[in-house]
Amino acid sequence: MIKIKKDPPINKDRDDEEEEEETEPRMDEPLIDQEVQTHSFSSPLLLNLYIGHFLARWGARMWEFSVGLYMINVWPDSLLLAATYGVVESASTALLGPLVGQWVDKYSYVQVLRVWLLSQNLSFVVAGGAVIAILTYIHSMPSNYAMFISLLVLINVSGAVAMLSTLAGTILIEREWVVVISEGESPGVLTKMNSTIRRIDLTCKLFAPVVSGFIISFVSLTASAVFLALWNVVSVCLQYWLLWSVYNGIPGLREANDRRMSRSSIREADESSSTHHEQEILILSDTNNSPQQPESRTMIQKFLDLPYITAWKVYIKQDVVLPGLALALLFFTVLSFGTLMTATLEWQGIPAYVIGIARGISATIGIAATFMYPVLESRISSLRTGIWSIWSQWTCLLLCVASTFVKDGLMSAYMLMTGVASSRLGLWMFDLSVIQQMQDHVAESDRCVVGGVQNSLQSVLDLMTYIMGILISNPQDFWKLTMLSFVLVTLAAILYSVHIYRVRKHLLHLDKLLVLVKWYVRSSYDLFHVIYKPFFFFCDI
Repeated sequence: MIKIKKDPPINKDRDDEEEEEETEPRMDEPLIDQEVQTHSFSSPLLLNLYIGHFLARWGARMWEFSVGLYMINVWPDSLLLAATYGVVESASTALLGPLVGQWVDKYSYVQVLRVWLLSQNLSFVVAGGAVIAILTYIHSMPSNYAMFISLLVLINVSGAVAMLSTLAGTILIEREWVVVISEGESPGVLTKMNSTIRRIDLTCKLFAPVVSGFIISFVSLTASAVFLALWNVVSVCLQYWLLWSVYNGIPGLREANDRRMSRSSIREADESSSTHHEQEILILSDTNNSPQQPESRTMIQKFLDLPYITAWKVYIKQDVVLPGLALALLFFTVLSFGTLMTATLEWQGIPAYVIGIARGISATIGIAATFMYPVLESRISSLRTGIWSIWSQWTCLLLCVASTFVKDGLMSAYMLMTGVASSRLGLWMFDLSVIQQMQDHVAESDRCVVGGVQNSLQSVLDLMTYIMGILISNPQDFWKLTMLSFVLVTLAAILYSVHIYRVRKHLLHLDKLLVLVKWYVRSSYDLFHVIYKPFFFFCDI
């Protein structure tokens, strides 16, 4: 099939900067060719995709919210267990994320779908069962230390496996299926689907903590763990049926799957041929009693050819590496309703249902970002939307910095929650901006690998957060983690600004800014005369 590169739609509201940069590749213009043919699929199939994604994300969000409360109740007055769980979860994703991306790229859609759903739901069921056991027999645990440690290890391992499975599903749906389905459509289709997928995730962040918080506050912690386990047992079959119907109903997914399998077969054949050739060289070398090994297979080259290192090499070569790094830095933070902040708020005396409601408000603001992003992207491009959103997040987090100077514990906690919640508008618009830039500018053959490395990098920074939580485990010292998080958000904003300058050769249109300033001064001058002219007239009289 002949492919052509489609020009982006002309928007009269965009700045005239495009005329200055026509000779250079633009980061806000997709580099991946799109097919002329439009895939035929019905709206019910997209609805099935969204519902299946919702069911999968709901279970993950319930566990994400509840696990911090489980750990702080098992060991009160310490963030150690919560931070340890975060370290295990983040370290597993950081170490195995690139391999998960390569695995998703290697196997068929159906194989990835089955393994993802089975391992994710089974892991949450096992983790929920371990939580039920440890909470039920918590008073007898000091006398049975081995059982206590075994259950904690089971919770940590099951949670890590569940997160790796969730990562595979995220790469499959968000980085692969959404892009394939939108191929051949107008550019706005991809933006709309990205926003909808993120809106579903944030909706789960809105309601899952509220539901879990009410169950914990008005029933018990054990009841919430039972509900979590039952949810995953009941929903796994429905998730598979919904997503299987999407794969069967959209021809583009099957065509993309065939291309993936062809690439995988060619890659395996090349690797087999290369291995056979190397073996022949080694045999000849041994026959000739050569004292030196072939230079092409030195230890350094073998290390560089490892799948893990190869994945990182692919990632570093991308044009969007700086935006990816800036997005990853935002994960080195306690300024989110994550495990450490949730446990700290619980220690400060904030009820679980209040934390759940605050987290829900935060997610609601994030949902608003998914509606605002398509509007801004259509007017100023995904590249420039990112610069405005990251600095707006930074501005909102100033309230969190101010909360560290407030002596009243409850007032400080509410200021902290307010600053974090308000910053979600900029955060999620920036997230959507970077994701779309990666979708537009990463080749199809590298898409899953880059997605895996990006999630691995994010988990590395998330891991650093929990390591800091272990080092600073006293909730009274949470202000130190707050300040560190703010510094890293500042660094992320600076990095993205550098990327903007590198691509556009400027950050702001100074000429237009000067025009705006002159207009403001002239308007103020005219307004001054309109208001005070009668006063001067009477003074003259």
